[in-house]
Amino acid sequence: MYAKISFVGACFKLGFLKQLAEQGVIVLHKFIMKPHIIIRKTIINRPLEEVFNFFSKAENLNLLTPPELKFKILTPLPIKMSAGTIIDYKIKLNGIPFNWKTEICDWKVNEYFVDQQLKGPYRIWHHTHSFKAVDGGTQMIDEVKYLSPGWILEPFIQALFIKKKVESIFDYRNSKLKEIFPNK
Repeated sequence: MYAKISFVGACFKLGFLKQLAEQGVIVLHKFIMKPHIIIRKTIINRPLEEVFNFFSKAENLNLLTPPELKFKILTPLPIKMSAGTIIDYKIKLNGIPFNWKTEICDWKVNEYFVDQQLKGPYRIWHHTHSFKAVDGGTQMIDEVKYLSPGWILEPFIQALFIKKKVESIFDYRNSKLKEIFPNK
């Protein structure tokens, strides 16, 4: 019998640990990998419904993604966003093309939605978009839990390349939101 190796942190967070044990998967405890977390909070000077509506349109991702990523939505537009929606993209990271497939796994109008990578450049990508009405507009929070590929080398790959790249993508996103929704 062959042993499969998985990451306890990822499995535990995603609720797969029991399923893995039932499939005879052996988890090596000395290689526990926990997802990295990035959080960005932005105040957008528009009503909650307008902001959520903007984020409900997948084609607006093109406006919020740095041009060097050559981001392209492959799923025919417009896309009806709801729990269970699958979206296919093409993206380039450091010049390397990737197909990326995500699922909207949770959706609550005017409150939040969650997209999770099914296939793509990361081992784990779980992105929660939260929205809350505040004085002067809407607070939008991006929280991403992600784990880069690389297995035992992942911490080095994360420190040298991935962390800076992910942070720069969300910094770009925040600056574009300020352009799209300027102060009135």
